[in-house]
Amino acid sequence: MKRSLVLVAAAVLLAGCSGGGGGGTTSQQSSGGAPAKVTLEWWHLSTAEPLKSLWAQRAKEYMAKHPNVTIKATVLENEAYKAKLTTITQSGKAPDVFASWGGGVLKQQVDAGLVKDISADVADVLPTFTPAALSAYQLDGKTYGLPTDIGLVGFWYNKKLFEKAGISEPPATWSAFLDDVKKLKAAGVTPIALAGKEKWPGHYYWAYLALRIGGLDALKQAAVDHDFTKPDFVAAGQQVKALADLQPFQKGFLGAAYSTPDGQSATVSNGKAAMELMGQWAPSVQKDSGKGLGDDLGFFPFPAVEGGKGSIGDAFGGGGGLAVGADAPKEAVDFVKFMTEMGNHSKAVESGGVLPVLKGEESAVKDPNLKQVATLLAGATGYQLYLDQAYPPAVGQQVNDSVAELIAGTKTPEQVGAAITEVAKSEAG
Repeated sequence: MKRSLVLVAAAVLLAGCSGGGGGGTTSQQSSGGAPAKVTLEWWHLSTAEPLKSLWAQRAKEYMAKHPNVTIKATVLENEAYKAKLTTITQSGKAPDVFASWGGGVLKQQVDAGLVKDISADVADVLPTFTPAALSAYQLDGKTYGLPTDIGLVGFWYNKKLFEKAGISEPPATWSAFLDDVKKLKAAGVTPIALAGKEKWPGHYYWAYLALRIGGLDALKQAAVDHDFTKPDFVAAGQQVKALADLQPFQKGFLGAAYSTPDGQSATVSNGKAAMELMGQWAPSVQKDSGKGLGDDLGFFPFPAVEGGKGSIGDAFGGGGGLAVGADAPKEAVDFVKFMTEMGNHSKAVESGGVLPVLKGEESAVKDPNLKQVATLLAGATGYQLYLDQAYPPAVGQQVNDSVAELIAGTKTPEQVGAAITEVAKSEAG
């Protein structure tokens, strides 16, 4: 995530900001046979520590080994990144190397001829990756990117605030979760922080409830028949409404961003809300945007829904990866392979910035909460990519928009399903 975040301004590893995308710039080879000079445009969204500095360090190391290569990085927070990437891809270009969540969005970029098929170039390293981490970047038997992170969405919570409300252990069922929300409110504690302005964090609730109620097959079937009006999807919306009706979110949540000093992450980090539903990057963003909870931070998976068809072992989430623009020079693929070598990638795992994507990296996870996430991931019975990435972009955006309206009380559960279905069928032609 999706999503690793903070500054809206672009940051650059060297001087100057990326002005455009695609193709790198290559000067003529010198008469002495020296390698031609190449400039790689690298776009990513790791604006929070530790990845912000780690990725910058990796680029410096690569340039030291390859003096003919200059790497220019454009680093944007989540929403700004998606907007800028959409703008440049709509113009028919792509950066040389860019962060991707894979899935339906990557497929649309591939179909538009914007992404390089790197299957042959990375064939030698593919066996080193875990299948789950690779899956979002492999389409129709071809590889269009390499993963840098994998994980799942769950609840990050403040142990002290749970104790204050008399909650001795995290809820294992949805009804127990709703009861705990009531207990927190009764104790004068804001139960949940939500970035209502950015919408994607809200879609996690509807998506997870659909996964728990309808099962993984329901979400996969909807990708085929484009029908989100079925009873299980309506039921998911009804449970989101049941939660929203409890008014569990912080004051002003509809205008709140995710990673700003007054956003969702900081609200939890500063002890002003008991929990947030977020991906594996949550601890690092909490530290970056607020005071941090230290040992008071805990994690629990999204609860089971009584009577639901979904398995409690089904995971919802995603990771991050690096894709290569169709017109990028060969050095772009080499840089992506460099970034995902065991010796380099395991340092990012040790720092707590990402979770293992390479076989044998598990021991590098030090943080106990992230170990729990890694263990759940290793034992997952099924895996569903974020809906705003799994489905075509217009469908994913409609999911985010409609669920935001449901949470705000301006759309009914039935209207949510109808709105998403309308866009999905339209996109399918």
